[in-house]
Amino acid sequence: MPSRNLEGKIVIVTGAGSGLGRAMTLALVESGANVAGVDVNVDGMNETEDMVKGNFTQIKTDITSVTDANNAIAAAIKDIGGLHVLINCAGLGMPTLRVDYWNNRLYFWQADPDKWQRLMDVNVRGAFLMARAAAPHLIEQKWGRIINVTTSMNTMIRGGNMPYGQSKASLEAASCAWADDFKGSGVTCNVLVPGGAADTPMVPNESPYARENLVQPVVMGPPACWLASNDSDGINSMRFLARNWNPEDTDENNIQSAGAPAAWPSLADAAAEGQPATTHGKDIPR
Repeated sequence: MPSRNLEGKIVIVTGAGSGLGRAMTLALVESGANVAGVDVNVDGMNETEDMVKGNFTQIKTDITSVTDANNAIAAAIKDIGGLHVLINCAGLGMPTLRVDYWNNRLYFWQADPDKWQRLMDVNVRGAFLMARAAAPHLIEQKWGRIINVTTSMNTMIRGGNMPYGQSKASLEAASCAWADDFKGSGVTCNVLVPGGAADTPMVPNESPYARENLVQPVVMGPPACWLASNDSDGINSMRFLARNWNPEDTDENNIQSAGAPAAWPSLADAAAEGQPATTHGKDIPR
């Protein structure tokens, strides 16, 4: 694998206090990036900071607040010296609505409206507010990355899994739209997912899953570092499955094995043309 030299890159990672966000933070810092961790989980952020061996700054932020999101971006630019990459990883999962949802199905009509709204606010509004605040700076410097963490398509549409699934479907669609808006600017927007249920607090310890069979968060590190580097110049509106990314292989091979178009545009193209949607090759929903 080409070594990633992220010296000089300043990265904001939301949700850096645990799980996938922590794993990406550790990998980015190890590759030389200066990372600002954004989270409301102060204890988790302290744990991440204890694990990091390099440049790491905590920015306590409620990403659902316009003021907090604006201030987080401004703090990175002013206090750290810039901003090159935003990784939207912070999120709430189904346990915030029903902790035993896997064996006590939560039908959508049973969802508490306030908890439903809180999850949507964090998973969708929060990512939007952070990207909204970062975009003008990234465009002005003519280089930047927004990386959104969504989920697999079957999770997006599976019953008993709302609104988590629909929140990630919204962010997936937004990623494709943002990428389109960024065309020609030097800024890109792509999606990175673990490629299955991951061994994070999003899956409670009480769940029936054998944790050794879950996707380990560490798999997010290599593709996140690639996306944050100059090596991914020109890659836009793609989604990558981290579990399929082989750190020992070439970037070209990994793009083929782990990559696909974000938001499955072939389905939209087929619908517009009145043709059956293809499920061949890279357009297979996953």
